[in-house]
Amino acid sequence: MSIFSRFFGRKDDDTAELTGLVANPECEGRVSLQVLFPAALQVTQDGLISALRAYHPEMAEASCEVSDEVEQFFALAGWGAHVVRLVGFDAPFPAESVEACVAPAHYPQALKDEVRANASHILLYYAGHDSDPLEQYVVLAAVAGALAQFGAIAVLNESGRTSLPAAIFNDPGLVRESLEVLRNLPLTALYCGFVKYDVEGVQGTWMRTYGGGVFGIPDLAVLAEGHHEGERYSELFDQVMSYLLQSGAQMAPGHTMQIGETAFMRLRAPLAEEYFLDGPDQLLVAEIIEGHEINQA
Repeated sequence: MSIFSRFFGRKDDDTAELTGLVANPECEGRVSLQVLFPAALQVTQDGLISALRAYHPEMAEASCEVSDEVEQFFALAGWGAHVVRLVGFDAPFPAESVEACVAPAHYPQALKDEVRANASHILLYYAGHDSDPLEQYVVLAAVAGALAQFGAIAVLNESGRTSLPAAIFNDPGLVRESLEVLRNLPLTALYCGFVKYDVEGVQGTWMRTYGGGVFGIPDLAVLAEGHHEGERYSELFDQVMSYLLQSGAQMAPGHTMQIGETAFMRLRAPLAEEYFLDGPDQLLVAEIIEGHEINQA
């Protein structure tokens, strides 16, 4: 069966024997990461297989198939129940998307400039049989870590508007713990983004997450006093979103959650004048209040 048929989870005919990696046609493919390189792609099938198998013991039998029928990089990779689609181009990733992911990230400006000057990229899409979005992201991050051995400089999450240096995913000292490290990354580090921005005419700094919809949970936003509160709210939003994922709890406008001895977080829908919070997924605005304010309108 051709790699093109398996890439899209199709059989060539009703009696075709399924051999090699096959994408799951039931997988929506919403979970995606983008890997950027400073030069033309030099990724080979045998090299990527070796890099994947060396990444973690769970991936010891990982396989990869790169098509030789098209000019661009076109491949399937996977292990166990996991399958990843890879599509690469010897062309820069769109500048607007790069800027949205790089500008709010927390790594040196010099490296950000290198990422902005990228020359090629590979798109990763989860296409396996695990239904957990977090595990899907972990699988993609592991493939990104293997790709880091081919000179990758950054891993982007376009839907989360965030990015990390590729070297983080390819630390030789993490071989036996690499997947565990990826599973325990703060959500707001890569799998969901955390962005700060100032709005003209508004006193304070708006801070919000992106990408919660991929997990089936709302994004969160807050009007903070200033940029100095970024770490506080990044950690708070990560804790709240992690709680929602682990517990299956639901949050909606009007709900409150205790976040300290006397402090509570009250949630509301964005106001009409907060149009800048509009997005494709649900978002809730957090207001930090004291206990005696809980029942106040």
